Amino acid sequence: DVVMIANLLIMVIIGGYETFVSRLDLDNHPDQPEWLSHVNAGVLKIKLSTAIIGISSIHLLKTFINAGNLPEHTIKWQVIIHVVFLLSALAMALVDKLMNQTVLLSKH
Repeated sequence: DVVMIANLLIMVIIGGYETFVSRLDLDNHPDQPEWLSHVNAGVLKIKLSTAIIGISSIHLLKTFINAGNLPEHTIKWQVIIHVVFLLSALAMALVDKLMNQTVLLSKH
């Protein structure tokens, strides 16, 4: 979990700076992250939501392993929260896809 969160923070900080503040001009630099060349706000949202879903999945698996020691309502609410994360990520991906199609259609 900690490594996923650390990687996520690095991606959001660097990608957010690159997208909203200024270009980093790392072309042909050996340490340039490969994902930085195609990052935008939509990509950052999708990466953030998939990381949250991954962390939620790991936590939910831990809950299922310890299900005998936990109250039923705790398990139910954790599953509901996980499903909400999934649905919101799906909605964000769908909106991003629709926006990209709209941009492509407007160019033609």
